[in-house]
Amino acid sequence: MLEMLAYPFMQKALITGLFLGVVLSLIGVFVILRRMAFFSDGIAHASLSGAALGYLLNTNPLAVSILFSAIFAVVIAQLEKRAKLSSDAIIGLIFTSGMAIGILLLSLGGGYRPELTTFLFGDILAIKWSEVGLMVGLGIMNIIFILLNYKRLALMILNEDLAYVNGIKIDLLRNLLYVSIAVTVVMGMKVLGIILVSALLIIPIISAKLISRSFRSLMVTSVAIGVLSVLCGIFVSVRFDLPTGATIVLTGMGIFAILVVYSKSKQRLIAARRHA
Repeated sequence: MLEMLAYPFMQKALITGLFLGVVLSLIGVFVILRRMAFFSDGIAHASLSGAALGYLLNTNPLAVSILFSAIFAVVIAQLEKRAKLSSDAIIGLIFTSGMAIGILLLSLGGGYRPELTTFLFGDILAIKWSEVGLMVGLGIMNIIFILLNYKRLALMILNEDLAYVNGIKIDLLRNLLYVSIAVTVVMGMKVLGIILVSALLIIPIISAKLISRSFRSLMVTSVAIGVLSVLCGIFVSVRFDLPTGATIVLTGMGIFAILVVYSKSKQRLIAARRHA
């Protein structure tokens, strides 16, 4: 295992995986609380248009995808506020429109684009140092945003009226949260792909809920599970030559299964003590 760390591709993968494990888990707490799993999935698919434009312009497709995802997030937030449509309908509209734009741009580019498979299925082992720098920088910004505003975000999600009365700028905070989720999702696509990225926003949090007793412990435990899932998934995938994204997700599912058994056993033990 120590020999693996000598390889540059492993160094890049572990640095990226560490930051993504933290950021995706922190953001995932608010995704679950606000019931935005479809939002993250829709942003992931819609951002394909950004990747396609990046390839068409021969520029960094990850950077363009991040920009597009932020724009889509703000559009969704504004439509939710102003249009008399459900959130699911708005996200579905952006989802399909973004995918359609991406397909159109790919057709204009012509030829086969094998690099796009990294956005569809993820490939953390093929990440470049420039992408590592971009992800680490954005990851730090997202972490700072969450840590500085997690109480405001939690209050806004649980009770917007109470948050407004307490002087919280709801519209601004909502826009920032949506952009933060969108940017994090696109970052995660390089690791897990469009298909699986939502899994790492969900699995650590629902796993942490099984053993957490407070909101703060939920956040800390989610991060621990997310980082453990990513790092263990990377090592296992390299060791046994398995798809990295799928291995990370299945590692997270394994942790979830262990915690389900543990929580059930603990509940039975507590119940037995009460009856004793």
